[in-house]
Amino acid sequence: MKQQVSEAGQNVETDHSTQPKLYAGYVGLDVHKDTIAVAIAYAGREAPESWGTIPNTKKAIAKLVDRLYAEKKAILLCYEAGPCGYTLYQNLTAMGMDCQVVAPPRNEKIKTDRRDALRLARLLRAGELVEVWVPNQEQEAVRDLCRCRADFKAQQQKLRQQLNAFVLRHGHHWPTNRKRWTQKHLEWLESLEFPYEYQAGVRDEYIAAVRMSSTRMVDLDQKLDQTLQDWSWAPLANSLMALRGFDRLSAVTLLSELGDISRFGSPNQLMGYLGLVPCVYSSGAHRRTGGVTQAGNRHARQVLVESAWCYRFPARQTAYMNRKAEDASAYAQAVAWKAQKRLCGRYRKLIKEGKNQKVVCVAIARELVGFVWDIVCHEKHRVARVGQSSTVS
Repeated sequence: MKQQVSEAGQNVETDHSTQPKLYAGYVGLDVHKDTIAVAIAYAGREAPESWGTIPNTKKAIAKLVDRLYAEKKAILLCYEAGPCGYTLYQNLTAMGMDCQVVAPPRNEKIKTDRRDALRLARLLRAGELVEVWVPNQEQEAVRDLCRCRADFKAQQQKLRQQLNAFVLRHGHHWPTNRKRWTQKHLEWLESLEFPYEYQAGVRDEYIAAVRMSSTRMVDLDQKLDQTLQDWSWAPLANSLMALRGFDRLSAVTLLSELGDISRFGSPNQLMGYLGLVPCVYSSGAHRRTGGVTQAGNRHARQVLVESAWCYRFPARQTAYMNRKAEDASAYAQAVAWKAQKRLCGRYRKLIKEGKNQKVVCVAIARELVGFVWDIVCHEKHRVARVGQSSTVS
């Protein structure tokens, strides 16, 4: 028994005593009033191929049929039922092609463990599943340390905000032109007077929590320093520190989150993985782009966006930049300077065009990914060559 869908959308049971016809190729047609997008999937596990877009005319459809006949294989075509009706179906069948009009696929409404397992098995056989990079134990340990620091940093910021809100509710505020969370700032907080003693006790509890969080952050930073000394990917982290906006924490976080960046065939693949490419909505003659997809690893994306803010200033070589790039290779330093000149100029250009500052920062982060990919791929191959030469000697 085989299920078919009637025009009313109801399932109709039909009995076929013969075996279903096997096809060597399956063609999908995305039909619009002016154009038809064509893609073909050959039998087996090969990825579907796009044959581009053709005009929705009888002449263009005839050329497509001639091309399919040239394959000398049994081909099945299909397209979704829509406003264009069944004219295309009638034309194709009149030309001797097998064609189906199918209902637009819907999201699955029934979800059970059994159905999920069957679906996973089916997609795996079809090659529709994307393999996830699995870190080794060392990579996972470094990643856990970076994420632990990020969690406690968020807690520290929350405690500081709560303490500021508490003293502000009682008419006290630190001058905006003076730096906060210095020793003088904490001494000023401790000297504040309140009408009730237990309010002063609340203030003291907040201050104690802030001090404890600061001590915890110092300890975690020391552990990160030790990790960078013993980590097998320390040379890559040192090379990334040559980039403007990258310090020890951002370099280690990015590498621990992304792992082997050289597994991406191009910077564009890495940009898409990080969710820094715009959404695209395209249908027929209509095309609209939206904000970035925000797919992939949010920790790595956050590091890149934060680093991109540093490129709002003119390109320059400061003592701090030279000092943090001391352990980087000459190639990494050259790429970092090239990136700084390009991205700083790019930032000013986009701002002059009237772009939103946050949008510009994300655009700079997307281009920064290309320089990160270049440095990591080059340095990894260089380290591998050095290791091979030392083994041979």
